[in-house]
Amino acid sequence: MIEQIKIYEAGILAFEIIDHFDQTDRELVHKWFEEKLVRGYDRVNLLIKLDEAKIGKEYIKGFFKDSLYSFHHIDNFGNIAVVAHSRIVEVLTSVDNFFFERATKDFTEKYFDISQTDEAFSFVENN
Repeated sequence: MIEQIKIYEAGILAFEIIDHFDQTDRELVHKWFEEKLVRGYDRVNLLIKLDEAKIGKEYIKGFFKDSLYSFHHIDNFGNIAVVAHSRIVEVLTSVDNFFFERATKDFTEKYFDISQTDEAFSFVENN
């Protein structure tokens, strides 16, 4: 399940993944993202909070599906803040950033520990 943490008029999406992230959730995030593009924002910054998410096989599979979606919209991504308290998520964020860094220099994906949530909001709001 996903829930928007804060709703922005600007080109920013902030949401939390609670318990799990399935195909329906993925489609909703894509819809929110594409609505920002339709409203005229060329780039969309994302804050994704995974504090309560259960990290497992489905999360890893979803990670790769989302990466494929991201490659199709690479020119529309701004900075991405991933907020969690998980070594697995921190590593996956680094891997994701490594691949996207090779594709574009226009955005950064950065991991923030849950204790750094305020800094994560600043990262997407001010970049």
